Amino acid sequence: MVASTAKLSLLTLALMAAPWAMAQAATPGWYMGANIGQSQATIDEARITSGLLSNGLVAGPINPTDRDRSFRLLGGYQFNRNFAVEGGYFDLGQFGFTTPTTPLGTLNGSIRLKGVNLDALGILPITDKFSAFGRLGLTHTQASDTFVGTGAVNVLNPNPSTRGTNLKVGLGLQYALTDALSLRTEIERYRIDDAVGNKGDVDVVSVGLVYRFGAPAPTPAPQPVARADVPEPVAQPAAPAPVAVVVPVPVPTPAPVPVVPVKVTLSADSLFDFDNAAVKPAGRLALDQLANDLRGVDYDVIHVTGHTDRIGAKAYNQKLSTRRAEAVNAYLVQSGGIPAHKIMAQGVNGSDPVTHPGDCLGKQATPALIACLQPDRRVDIEVTGKR
Repeated sequence: MVASTAKLSLLTLALMAAPWAMAQAATPGWYMGANIGQSQATIDEARITSGLLSNGLVAGPINPTDRDRSFRLLGGYQFNRNFAVEGGYFDLGQFGFTTPTTPLGTLNGSIRLKGVNLDALGILPITDKFSAFGRLGLTHTQASDTFVGTGAVNVLNPNPSTRGTNLKVGLGLQYALTDALSLRTEIERYRIDDAVGNKGDVDVVSVGLVYRFGAPAPTPAPQPVARADVPEPVAQPAAPAPVAVVVPVPVPTPAPVPVVPVKVTLSADSLFDFDNAAVKPAGRLALDQLANDLRGVDYDVIHVTGHTDRIGAKAYNQKLSTRRAEAVNAYLVQSGGIPAHKIMAQGVNGSDPVTHPGDCLGKQATPALIACLQPDRRVDIEVTGKR
């Protein structure tokens, strides 16, 4: 049978992202995590001394317990690379004091602090994996006090408690261990009301882990292809004496049709959410159609190339274009049945634009510039083969 050039259907997908979305923005999505650390409270010794004195008692040396272990459970949603909202439950620990009195007696006091919080986070990316953030939020805290007096000290209300809403602030650093898991370290200050009318601060230094839902899975490494052993040559018997025969004239075989590469270009905004390397359902349909077109095609290799536009840092765009190319690669291998050794993926950031230099003016990421540069955000799939 004469070989013929394979004809693949070209897939053109419309721009689906909103005008304000840019390919290089941070991945939006939900996350959860936990922190553990040390908390430190300020014990108001002057108020304790004054309170005892007003009841005819002189306080001796005050022995404070102003440090304890704290923990926090959190969940949040990151809207873009610079802003997130986060809420959670916290337990700041227990603090207290002991003091002897004159006339003879002792006063022991303690406070337990726990509650819920809701914070806004401003995020400053420093590198591809490293970022700083600040937080400002509200807490609703339950303060449970306990007082025990002996000797001359008489406690009228041994277990007062109260609830209060106050501000909290904090600063932190975050490092991405993987696309899904990050390490945090933070310093926070909580404003607190106790159950006897005092206000104070509790400072917390903590470390924690954050898990992001929907992060792309790592692309599997291509598996080595087993090669069959070459059989040893077998000695042939000596040829018999030549015999005159009539050799028919061979019919010339038609020359094969030259193999022409076919390139399929897919819009990155239709394959992925903004700044995301997880293939969307619409993108999966397009890739399923491409894999179906390749059935019955004898091809050597498929080249998958990811592109971004020129907005944003080159290093960030390089990583994003590579991750998207690898995501398409992984989907064609896992769902499309393409052999892993016959497909290669690479990212070239915005170095090979479709638009011309004078087509899209400006450098700021305005909606008009983002829409104009949409053709540059794409994934090219080039196949050379024959049926």
